Amino acid sequence: MDKVKKHFQEEADVFDARVLKAVPFYNDMLEALVSTIPCAPEQKIKVVDLGCGTGSISKKIKEHYPNAVITCVDFADNMLKIAQDKLAHYKDIDYVLCDCRDFDFSSGYDAILSSLTLHHVREQREKKDFYKKIFAGLNDNGVFYAADLVLGSNDYLQKLNLEKWGEFLARSLSKEEIMEMKGRYDEEDHPFRLMDEISWLKETGFLTIDVVWKYYHFAVYGGEK
Repeated sequence: MDKVKKHFQEEADVFDARVLKAVPFYNDMLEALVSTIPCAPEQKIKVVDLGCGTGSISKKIKEHYPNAVITCVDFADNMLKIAQDKLAHYKDIDYVLCDCRDFDFSSGYDAILSSLTLHHVREQREKKDFYKKIFAGLNDNGVFYAADLVLGSNDYLQKLNLEKWGEFLARSLSKEEIMEMKGRYDEEDHPFRLMDEISWLKETGFLTIDVVWKYYHFAVYGGEK
């Protein structure tokens, strides 16, 4: 995790440009993530943006829900600084510098969203325990959704996922850049099978669990308390 944090610290300034080259239909994925909040646009809701990065998700939340009270959480202070600049003209946004796993969810939230963050949680037990913390932090009928990397359900589908991702990367990155990105994926990223994630959410107590968006290696999934 220290190596992951170091990379995010170093790449904060170029993250927004880089992620568009790394994640197919990135903006569509974020729109799908934010659309899972089942509230009226004018409603004052409490939201946590886990692993907020440069603030792109929080910006979209504010565009759809201008009265939202948002807590942005990230463990890279360079990312938080960029998020603060990006969101400077919005009110009711707090910034918390900490590992998402250490965040205190006790306040009670209407929505907890996460983008490209939870695949850094390495162990199955730790992931399950973190889902329990998230569940406890939600108000009744609150929702949790994640936009993240996922594995295919068998070897063939996982191979297909990686091939399609490679095809996308080849459209805008050099062979050297692709090798670097895939090397980092092998070393630092620890996604689980999507069907396992769904099962763990069900075990935690989430209801109406669904996959609202998917493109091979990437998915938006979650449920309601």
